Amino acid sequence: MKIIEAKDYQDLSKIAADYIIKKVCTFPELKLGLATGGTPIGIYSNLIADHQKNGTSYQRVTTFNLDEYVGLSGDHPNSYRYYMNHNLFDHIDIKKNNTFVPRGDVNDIQRECTTYENLLQKHKGIDLQILGIGNNGHVGFNEPGTSFDSETHVVQLAPSTRKANARFFSSLEEVPTQAITMGIATIMQSKEILLLISGEQKKEALNRLLTGNIDKSFPASVLKNHPNVTIIADTAAFAGSKVHS
Repeated sequence: MKIIEAKDYQDLSKIAADYIIKKVCTFPELKLGLATGGTPIGIYSNLIADHQKNGTSYQRVTTFNLDEYVGLSGDHPNSYRYYMNHNLFDHIDIKKNNTFVPRGDVNDIQRECTTYENLLQKHKGIDLQILGIGNNGHVGFNEPGTSFDSETHVVQLAPSTRKANARFFSSLEEVPTQAITMGIATIMQSKEILLLISGEQKKEALNRLLTGNIDKSFPASVLKNHPNVTIIADTAAFAGSKVHS
């Protein structure tokens, strides 16, 4: 694992955005795996600003999102399709039919998982996957205990994950209990992974990732088996870490 320390969240966002921009400029047909939540917002803002100022084009880029809530349609304000459109896609020149997010409002949710996995395989996987990490070590919505052999599947969200995401909803009760997520095996097939970790609240997760064993109880630990992972973490996340860059 390569480790880059950023001064703060703004610095992390700029470093990560510049990394992605360089990849897009070098490989215009990049297949990019995207994440949602609080951490990537600053990155997407930087991508938009660069597109508007420098004209970086995404017309030939294909994107795949990690996950989507079960039960939410793509036009629901808390769906990840809506999040991506609002925070990135609507503001750059990417072709919407080249942006893929699992559909959470279909009748046959298991079939949607299979369809999404097949779509990823048809495109021969992801070139650069953006990841965050949960306090319990989840990546995507792969909660502790998820098999390292898992492909795209439905997951029952852990109470801690629902609580962490409740800030995006009016109440905890409104947070869906299930989600579709790329599986760990699917994520690990990515050619390169960029893991973003920000804030003091993530320091224990970062420390366990760097110093702990590879174990299903902490899903992110499997990333140690990947040959091309770069961690960008800010100083707050490194606070108290036993391993420092």
